[in-house]
Amino acid sequence: MDESYFPGKSKRKSSGICYSHHLRVDIFYSIIDVKLQELNDCFDVVSSDLLFVMASLNPTNSFANFDKGKIMTLAKCYSNEFDEVQIRDLSYQLDTFIIHMRAGNPKFSNLQRISDLAKLLVETNLVETYSYVYLLIKLTLILHVATATMERAFSSIKQIKNEERNNMGDQYLNNYLVYYIERDVFINVSNDVIIDRFQNMKVRRGQL
Repeated sequence: MDESYFPGKSKRKSSGICYSHHLRVDIFYSIIDVKLQELNDCFDVVSSDLLFVMASLNPTNSFANFDKGKIMTLAKCYSNEFDEVQIRDLSYQLDTFIIHMRAGNPKFSNLQRISDLAKLLVETNLVETYSYVYLLIKLTLILHVATATMERAFSSIKQIKNEERNNMGDQYLNNYLVYYIERDVFINVSNDVIIDRFQNMKVRRGQL
């Protein structure tokens, strides 16, 4: 690995670097840069900020990532759920919440995921005490599912509404997407049930 690296098939012109440097810098580092760029392209600034904010609610290591400022920023994104009064009450609850979590019930010190935190809040009857914190935790857990569902829907649109089907109406497209996205559910519906449903929609000249 310490021998001189010769690019191509020529053994006369040395590149001035060794094989170790070539493999580590020219190949390995280059691949890492490409993969990092791909990840950055998948997550825009808004998505990245949301991920960092959600990490502030992670209970790992006795809430080591807890950041009240970031959590308040996340709450303000849900204007329909938190008005000015509720934002103020949330701020008060967060102050008490983090003290309780770190110095109260020892069960909270061994949690690893936000979903575990939500379950334990219900089990310990702390949902009413920290109602706004619990609401924000639920919204955080829903966000992953909602985002994934939205991405699936847009990906499905590309598959369904192609050039041949460009004039598809909104209602028909919506019905088609429901079937396409939730095909794991519809696979359990027999053809006979679909035929009977279609036949009963209106009187038809012939039976299917």
